[in-house]
Amino acid sequence: MPALHFTVRWPDGSIDRCYSPSRAVRDYLAEGETYPLADFVGRSRRALQLASDRVRMRHGFACSNAAAQLDAIERSARSFRGHSGAHVTVIGFEE
Repeated sequence: MPALHFTVRWPDGSIDRCYSPSRAVRDYLAEGETYPLADFVGRSRRALQLASDRVRMRHGFACSNAAAQLDAIERSARSFRGHSGAHVTVIGFEE
């Protein structure tokens, strides 16, 4: 199962390189797209949960790195809640 990294730009212009244990994230996020903050977090949650589930089906255990990445995304997103019009842009993917 090939891992994938995706790079995002947060509302303050900061850049993060994020990890997914599978390409499932491509079904939820698109390169070059900008998402409202809550939508981005929800999409990331669904994508990383699916990716972790795929690891569980293949190896018998969930992916702790996917859970850690989701935690990091949610932590970052919390700092922008309350900012009207906060958006996150998916800059690109690396396989």
